[in-house]
Amino acid sequence: MGLLWKLLVLQSFIVGLAESTTQLRPVFVKQPGSIVFPMRSAETSREVTFSCEAQGYPPPSYRWKLNDTFIAPRLGSRYSFSGGNLRISHLNKEEDVGVYQCLASNSFGTILSREASLHIAYLDNFKTQKRSPVRVREGQGVVLLCGPPAHMGDLTFSWIFNAYPSFVKQDTRRFVSQKTGNLYIAKVELSDVGNYTCVVTNTVTKSSVQGPPTPLVLRSDGIMGEYEPKIEVQFPEVISVAKGQTVKLECFALGNPVPTISWRRGEGALFPRKVDLNKASGVLDIPYFQQEDAGIYECVAENARGKNAVKGKLTYFAPPHLTEKPQDLQRPIDESVVWECKANAKPKASYRWLKNGEPLEPLESKVQVVNGALTISSLTPSDAGMYQCVAENRHGRVYTNSELMVIAVAPDFSANAVRSQTLARQGGDVLIECRPRMSPRGMISWRKGKEALRESHRVSVLDNGSLRISNVTKLDGGLYTCVARNQYGMGSSAGTLVVKEPTVITTRAAQVDVTVGESIVLPCQVSHDPSLDVKFTWFFNELVIQFGSHGGYFEKVGGQSAGDIMIRNIQLRHAGKYTCAVQTKVDSSSIASDVVVRGSPGPPTDLQVDGVTETASSISWRAGPDNHSPIQTYIIQARTSFSLGWQAAHTVPDQLGSGQLSATVTELNPWVEYEFRVLATNAIGTGEPSKPSKKIRTKDALPRVTPTRVSGGGGSRSELVITWEPVPEELQCGPGFGYVVAFRPDGAQGWMQAAVTSPDASKYSFRDDSIPPFTPYHVKVGVYNNRGEGPFGPVTTIYSAEEEPSEAPPRVRAKSLSAAEVEVSWKPLPWNTTKRRIMGYELRYWEQAETQETASVVRTVGNRASAILRELDGSSTYLIRVRAYNSAGVGPDSAVVNITTKKPPPSQPPTKVVWNTSNSKIILQWDHVKALENESEVMGYRVMYKQNRQARPSVVETNGTSLELSLPVDEDYVVQIKPVSEGGEGRSSRQITIPRIAGAQVVGAAWRTPVWPALVTLALAHTSRTLL
Repeated sequence: MGLLWKLLVLQSFIVGLAESTTQLRPVFVKQPGSIVFPMRSAETSREVTFSCEAQGYPPPSYRWKLNDTFIAPRLGSRYSFSGGNLRISHLNKEEDVGVYQCLASNSFGTILSREASLHIAYLDNFKTQKRSPVRVREGQGVVLLCGPPAHMGDLTFSWIFNAYPSFVKQDTRRFVSQKTGNLYIAKVELSDVGNYTCVVTNTVTKSSVQGPPTPLVLRSDGIMGEYEPKIEVQFPEVISVAKGQTVKLECFALGNPVPTISWRRGEGALFPRKVDLNKASGVLDIPYFQQEDAGIYECVAENARGKNAVKGKLTYFAPPHLTEKPQDLQRPIDESVVWECKANAKPKASYRWLKNGEPLEPLESKVQVVNGALTISSLTPSDAGMYQCVAENRHGRVYTNSELMVIAVAPDFSANAVRSQTLARQGGDVLIECRPRMSPRGMISWRKGKEALRESHRVSVLDNGSLRISNVTKLDGGLYTCVARNQYGMGSSAGTLVVKEPTVITTRAAQVDVTVGESIVLPCQVSHDPSLDVKFTWFFNELVIQFGSHGGYFEKVGGQSAGDIMIRNIQLRHAGKYTCAVQTKVDSSSIASDVVVRGSPGPPTDLQVDGVTETASSISWRAGPDNHSPIQTYIIQARTSFSLGWQAAHTVPDQLGSGQLSATVTELNPWVEYEFRVLATNAIGTGEPSKPSKKIRTKDALPRVTPTRVSGGGGSRSELVITWEPVPEELQCGPGFGYVVAFRPDGAQGWMQAAVTSPDASKYSFRDDSIPPFTPYHVKVGVYNNRGEGPFGPVTTIYSAEEEPSEAPPRVRAKSLSAAEVEVSWKPLPWNTTKRRIMGYELRYWEQAETQETASVVRTVGNRASAILRELDGSSTYLIRVRAYNSAGVGPDSAVVNITTKKPPPSQPPTKVVWNTSNSKIILQWDHVKALENESEVMGYRVMYKQNRQARPSVVETNGTSLELSLPVDEDYVVQIKPVSEGGEGRSSRQITIPRIAGAQVVGAAWRTPVWPALVTLALAHTSRTLL
């Protein structure tokens, strides 16, 4: 009978589970929101509706609470339900105002909605009909009270002056507080006398009422004197502001003169850009309030008589915002559940829990709530239901919804069957999992084949029901069955254990030494069960090597049972630990090898420079890494802004061995900025340099280097010009560098000296009317700087300025050579005298139709007696003058000679060019070129030919219109023909290409293709270039 009862319970539970797949817990899709209802006197329909809708199956039923008391609608009641919505008719501001909540319930449990408030906005009329006059003296401040009537909802205030629509305009003297409605006049003037009426508007109902007029009257006992500001409108000492709200701080003062209002933050904090201080005055507007806006704010009122200030603190608050919500849970009987509920809030949120809409009371051994976390121990079916976490502070509260299902079920393997096949390595351990779904937890046993499995030192059943076998042997293979039982029934699941040969790495671990740039192979050989696939994975310093990346240094090599890798062109960064991991479906193994990479040394460190003198400096450093090859020597390099990169420096000692970590750098130039660096060398090579040292400047010294290439001469009359190559900056040895120029006439004893202060100077001119022309002088140039004078350079002889040529060249003649060239000749002047030289001649020429100012100039060098003028126009008359020149200038012009160039050469090229080849000969024929009337007659022809691969052509001249060339015909030739006249060469014929042909007569033409039956006719190749 007991067994039958249990089977019935189990059956009904299973049916319940099947039905539950279509059932849903209640979940709100619409929750009530707060309502402010505008109560207007003219309205007859005063009705509001709170919305509430939840999803679930079975469909939820609804209840409502007002101020934590259930609402029970009755016939004729003002409360009615429509689905989940609550409708309230004929609103009553005394009975209906409060906090409403909706409850939705089905078979899973009950959930409670968020809170929604109902407020009824209204505005009553002023009760007082008349107000007494306010009497003040001129210059005095005054406050006119508004005293708004009873109301609900936000108000705005304004004041009418005397009669509508004349409203009081606010400025620095007048202010209407939107907190109290009062009107403040900082300093009363004569124009302020009149009646003032307060106008109150409800922003919700949009209705307005006017108070009784308040007369403002001036007293007759004199004008009020000046007094310091008195702050009448001020904000509270502490104001709590919600995140995102807009804060308006009011501040206004009475005083004479009218006070100015300014704002500042405590501790010098700056106002954010969203605050416009230019518009602040009596109201400081802070939009979108954030936590960084909290702090002390100060209003300062100031006039000529003094100042006063008020302070207030803005504190930041935020209603709770959930950061961790409890989720729906399913738990077996007797287990425990822990739900975390966390929210951000300021001030900090407190937590409480509801079950099915009712407060959940903690029970010491069963239910605990700690910092929002709910713990329920030893679950029973009665613990199932809907749970809500409520996180709240004084600024608001939020609700969560979650379901707890408590499960009771017989063992079921449908979702977690024993693996049909489990692979194990011989000699290893194996775990066969057994995880049936059952509640409560029952007993688990195992069978191998048909026999119950007995536990031993190798075989054990774990607390969770899984089977563990250690040191597996081939005999352990077979079929294993897991059997599970609890009070609701029994279930089983079976799977096969297959035992495989172990995977063994046959390669031994090793340490490999290699030099930078070499390539190595790291082996990884294995033996394994042939039925299993092997996967090789390589790690470098415990990071997986991605083959194909890493710059292509790593490459897999080896066969199916080998995972060898090759490292190509190995670098220092490749030194480290390499691990080969081998994996099959049943086991894994690994082996590690250490790779030591030897390379050139790393850069030395901690470079120090001290002991700087004029030409030396002390250098010290620390050795960098030797990269597994001992350091042998060090090299010091230096660099300046004048050097081409880094240069090896002279050191003491000359050779810097491995133990030498300091040296003196010598042969430096004084007063030059230097940088130094150190390089180390070992058997592999020279390594990277150290970081450059800080720049140092050597001390200054007397200059030692004199200018080079001292020369001179030229210049104007009575002038001695001395030139030299300036001393480079790096050799000037100090600041204040300059030159000392010494000179004396040849044969004189004493020296004249002059200082040139510019270090970049390369010339000095001495002018004296007593200096005879072209007189030899001894010259030497020395150097100096701020430390003193240095040496002079060697003595050089130069000449003072000479005089210009005094005569014009005689016997100037001109001869036309062609249409474009004229030869000019003259009798040379004496080449050298005691006062002047002739360095050459200057020819100036221009066409007869032009002026001398447009003349072209040609200069000759040396004592020549003729020159050729080129690129002239044909048939043109040119005027020519010749004069001598030297370093002092030019001499007088010769007489003008004129010359007419020859007619231009023929403009037409030779045409009808015909050629043929025979017996190592090339025969050319063409038509005679006839010159035009304004062209020179043709005197002959110039034939130019060359092999295709030759650069320069050969030239043959002829007076006729044919030419026979004895040339080998096994080459390609290019031929051009030009007419020649006394005006020069005419226009060239087209370029003719004569191809290479052996064993036959060939005929060709440059203008047509003749028909000769006995000959083979070839077409010519023409190019667009003319070879001259």
